[in-house]
Amino acid sequence: MLRLKTSDKGFDQAFRRLVADRRESDENVARDVQVILNDVRTRGDAALAELTARFDGHALTGEDDWRISPGACREAFDALKPELRAALELAAQRIRAYHEAQLPANRDAVDEVGVRLGARWRAVDAAGLYVPGGRAAYPSSLLMNAIPAKVAGVERLVVVTPTPKGQVNPLVLAAAHLAGVDEVWRVGGAQAVAALAYGTQRIRPVDVITGPGNAWVAEAKRQLYGVVGIDMVAGPSEILVIADGRNDPEWTAADLLSQAEHDPSAQSILITDDPVFADTVADRIGVELAMLPTARVAAESWNTHGTIIEVASLDEAPALANALAAEHVQLAVEDPEPLLDAIRHAGSVFMGRMTPEAVGDYVAGPNHVLPTGRRARFSSGLSVLDFMKRTSFIQLDDAALRAVGPAAIELAEAEGLPAHARSIEVRLGI
Repeated sequence: MLRLKTSDKGFDQAFRRLVADRRESDENVARDVQVILNDVRTRGDAALAELTARFDGHALTGEDDWRISPGACREAFDALKPELRAALELAAQRIRAYHEAQLPANRDAVDEVGVRLGARWRAVDAAGLYVPGGRAAYPSSLLMNAIPAKVAGVERLVVVTPTPKGQVNPLVLAAAHLAGVDEVWRVGGAQAVAALAYGTQRIRPVDVITGPGNAWVAEAKRQLYGVVGIDMVAGPSEILVIADGRNDPEWTAADLLSQAEHDPSAQSILITDDPVFADTVADRIGVELAMLPTARVAAESWNTHGTIIEVASLDEAPALANALAAEHVQLAVEDPEPLLDAIRHAGSVFMGRMTPEAVGDYVAGPNHVLPTGRRARFSSGLSVLDFMKRTSFIQLDDAALRAVGPAAIELAEAEGLPAHARSIEVRLGI
């Protein structure tokens, strides 16, 4: 665990190293992924079957080995214990309500010279959702990806998910039923992303791919951007907690470990103005780890990437937070509003002592698919807009063209494009 103090002589250099630490895939991953993508593009289902057998130990032979039926998803949902089913339904309801409020409005207006201008929003035809298997098989992520797509109006929603040794996660299937997923394919990894992008003999291509995954999945999405749309290139999870000394150290330690348990490469950072509180939280981390079934992963994350930064005043915190541009920023202070106003770069902000980041992962409503690796400087969390595109439209009559056409002719001629100019001139009789 790294301990920094803004008043120390070497702080600026140490902080720059912290900000620059990418914790993401290397060139070897990029090369391996490129080979996989080319193989699936060339050989389709045959490549998928070979790669799935190699990496997941699952043979794609009969139709049930390839695809999970809607009936199986419904059975998984019906088999949930009532409390868990109710929790999943509450999460879905809140996620749906929040994202319905994001739907953009069409525009249609005539300006002062008579030009009709507007735009219409439409959903993409098909979206593919990557749902991890193994350690990161989370039904909450399926809801967070599938529900905005359905709210946007996507007609065909396709899930790909690995089933190691043929094992399926019933919670994921239950979430797929609740969200209205149309197809669930038992393939994962970079090869599944390639199948969604290029299509194979069995799997029809989609227009947008979203969803979290490991380094190979993230790299596959990066390489395929342009063939399809993607939500983002996601890296390891991050949490930044800004806290004063009036917090409960037990709560803060638990908050920091809530992201550390995701991945050994995850990063948890505490900024505080109270050195005694910082010491107590650091000690409490060990106690919390001793109680966690996920302690091995969380401890590796904390010991390798965990950081405590001591500031003279929390007034210093926003500048540090903006440089880090973290995925999750938790403002554990009495009055979080001034800090919120000063923080420009964050995936999502959790305000006050009673708002742990974990509630946002499940039932708050806003999307938990958020930019990592400092990408909050220029990108946002997943929304309905990731599944939609805007088409502008223009309509002129004779009077409107005479009002604006001469300026267009002038600009076209200045750019050396006479055919552009002529297409306007012939209508104006010039």
